[in-house]
Amino acid sequence: MTMTVRSVTYDLLRQLGLTTFFGNPGSTEETFLKDFPADFTYHLALQEASAIAMADGYAQATGKPALVNVHTAAGLGNAMGNLITAALNKTPLIVTAGQQTREMLLMEPWLTNVEATRLPQPWVKWSYEPSRAEDVPGAFMRACATAMQAPCGPVFLSLPLDDWDKPMQAPAVVRTVSHRIAPDPARLMEFAEILSAARSPALIFGAAIDRGNGWDVAVALAEKMGATVYAAPASERAPFPETHPLYAGGLPFAKGPLSARLKGHDVAIVIGAPVFRYYPWVPGEYLPEGLHLLHISDDPAETARAPVGDSLVGDAVLATQALLHLVHTPEAPATVSAVTPAPHHLAPQPAHPPHQDASGLPTAADVFAALADVRPEHAVLVEESPSNLADLHRAWPITEPATFFTFASGGLGWNLPASVGIALGERDTGRHRPVLMVVGDGSFQYSVQALWSAAQNNLPIVFIVMRNGQYGILKSFARLEETPGVPGLDIPDIDIVSLARGYGCAAERITNLDTLKAQVKAGFSGAGPVVLEVPIAPTIPPLI
Repeated sequence: MTMTVRSVTYDLLRQLGLTTFFGNPGSTEETFLKDFPADFTYHLALQEASAIAMADGYAQATGKPALVNVHTAAGLGNAMGNLITAALNKTPLIVTAGQQTREMLLMEPWLTNVEATRLPQPWVKWSYEPSRAEDVPGAFMRACATAMQAPCGPVFLSLPLDDWDKPMQAPAVVRTVSHRIAPDPARLMEFAEILSAARSPALIFGAAIDRGNGWDVAVALAEKMGATVYAAPASERAPFPETHPLYAGGLPFAKGPLSARLKGHDVAIVIGAPVFRYYPWVPGEYLPEGLHLLHISDDPAETARAPVGDSLVGDAVLATQALLHLVHTPEAPATVSAVTPAPHHLAPQPAHPPHQDASGLPTAADVFAALADVRPEHAVLVEESPSNLADLHRAWPITEPATFFTFASGGLGWNLPASVGIALGERDTGRHRPVLMVVGDGSFQYSVQALWSAAQNNLPIVFIVMRNGQYGILKSFARLEETPGVPGLDIPDIDIVSLARGYGCAAERITNLDTLKAQVKAGFSGAGPVVLEVPIAPTIPPLI
């Protein structure tokens, strides 16, 4: 049988274990997908942004890179918002888009991806259009290696549609690469000595601890040092058990409040996160007086741009393991004393004070308390409800690794389709953990078409849509920024139940919390997705 670019590429993908595609194909992709192999799976998303986010969730759930196939030019443009999130999530994705026939590229015909390699930048680690058809399989091998090497992230291939039937003389070369960066031993010893001499140390863990399966070693280091533990601001994954007595919660998302929160510590080390994520702008010093900051990340760009602190490039979990052995403790074991935790746990902003609302509707806190009452074992929480984030985390502390996912970018529209990818990953890995997705009614509109993919795959996801009829988080910013009279912050008259049913989901509007609990329990054991619209009091939460 004659080898072609297509056959050699699919054989390579088989050997790499990359047989699951996510995508929304167009005319320039059909030649690649021709006679799609029976041992491959293609998950259709109804819009490219959803395809990217579904693949991102799947890759995070399975721990393997994922393939995304989008249409040329405008299709890649549609995908860009969630491609930004995938880059900041540090998720290994291989994103492909078709390109027009090579013979027509010079005159830039309709649907040409003009300067194709520039369009997805700077949000991909590598962007390439092969110079020859014969280079396509090798480009996939390099793309996989690049996506998986630290720091992980998405890559992009632009693939002309007339390449696939060209003959190949030999199969593709399959290579393996290392996925982790060991920290410099001498530099690590310096950090260990500084931490050993600290009187009041703080450990600030980031999402890389969870991505690297590092909860156990993070806990061991904290307990050995007797250190207060914080989550880095706006962590997209939970790095530490939130019921642990040393856990103090997520750091604030703004410069001045973050500095104030660290007051009293003489040494702090950030492991597996940037220094720091800030938004909104609140003036203040980067650090309180007398605090020595250390920083470990596998991303040289993160360590380079940190405005303060002494940095070390290395894998977050490998570095934490090494510090566990290198840090000296007094001859008497450290006394592990409880710290005062933030009641809102991982959330970077405080929760709304408990109150009764005059509207008669339940508050967000009431709804989340009800959900916590029926929380199943090992449940995975995916959230995109910015104005209710603190109330959610107060009611639902994260106590197991890899059970919380959100977006590192803050760009709406990632979490709903990502929850579909996560649920597919739960199915394909055989874990079958229940998935709860909490989303605001504004966020829900960005990628609503992903419900169809959930329904088509019969995924037992429970979607909770918090219906307050407004962009509540933007009203919070309006207060902070002193900008009254901003238009477009209310979103009345959307029938969420009808939208969900139109995409094939069971759906109901629920105002009674006991009914909500019953429907959530039924949804977790059901045969497909359930969308529950829950009207809540339209409060405006604090940001600081």
